[in-house]
Amino acid sequence: MSLAFLHAHDGAEPHSDAVWAVSWTTADTVLSVSADGSIKQWDSISGQVSRARPPHTLGLVSLSVDPTGKLALYNTLEGLTCLWDLEDGEVKGSFESYARGGGESTEPSWSVSLNPKGGTYASTGGSGNVIIHSAEPGSFGERRATLTSGRSKFGMFCKHSPDGARVAMSSEAGQIYIFDLASNSLQTTYSSHAMAVRSLAWSEDSNLLLSASEDKRLILHDVRVSPSGKPGSGAVATLSGHSSWVLSTDISLDGRLAVSGSADKTMKVWDIGARAAVSTVQDNGEVWSVSWRPKPPAHGTAGAFVSGGEEGAVRWWRSAGAG
Repeated sequence: MSLAFLHAHDGAEPHSDAVWAVSWTTADTVLSVSADGSIKQWDSISGQVSRARPPHTLGLVSLSVDPTGKLALYNTLEGLTCLWDLEDGEVKGSFESYARGGGESTEPSWSVSLNPKGGTYASTGGSGNVIIHSAEPGSFGERRATLTSGRSKFGMFCKHSPDGARVAMSSEAGQIYIFDLASNSLQTTYSSHAMAVRSLAWSEDSNLLLSASEDKRLILHDVRVSPSGKPGSGAVATLSGHSSWVLSTDISLDGRLAVSGSADKTMKVWDIGARAAVSTVQDNGEVWSVSWRPKPPAHGTAGAFVSGGEEGAVRWWRSAGAG
């Protein structure tokens, strides 16, 4: 099987520096954060900016949007974490993770993830742990739990499972840790990659986890746990084909396709069932982030995704045949 994805349009006002992360929301808007310090909300049809925050001094490096598409959590290079209400445009909470206080050791956040169930968010960074924080306006940023990986390797990325039961974290050394949030304990460790894991994507049913690494590979993990607590089969497929670091990945809502963005200036679309690439899309620069449209594709089409990268453009792509 082969699929064609066509360039639909670019965002009307590109960022002035690289785009670190994009997210296509269930409200059918797209959010982007950039090294230029800004976060923008885009109309997916017109490509126009519908909302934006005044730029921060330092770049924004992490983005997480809640399942309703109404709240966006983002993080700056130095670890200032903010919660932005996309309905009224107000910042509902901000937390300086690098500031000392209260006797607790500081753990500047690098990657952040909103719990889809609400109430908390997760962060990871230099310590290699995952910190659970309050996401409530009155106590935003307060530490609720520390989930310890046992290794002091930099946490590159963290992401909640869609059911909110677990959070996965990947490290600069290539390990992937999955924590159970009911018990706040480490459930499984995968050592599938030889180099840093830059990005993680969950399937909508929370059974599969796809990792993207600087070792040029993506690895699909079956993370189901048996009733006795025994881990599932772990790494079940390796997706190879990129010629440089894989920087980002996402799984389509129906679980059939994955998309990856790479420093080799391409995006690849993968058939998860066939464990094979079905499309390669050439771009003009390194692709730092990709995100599927979180809606079932029109009949006979493979859906659409959005990308961002070193050029600063936010770019929409649709499968041939899709309107």
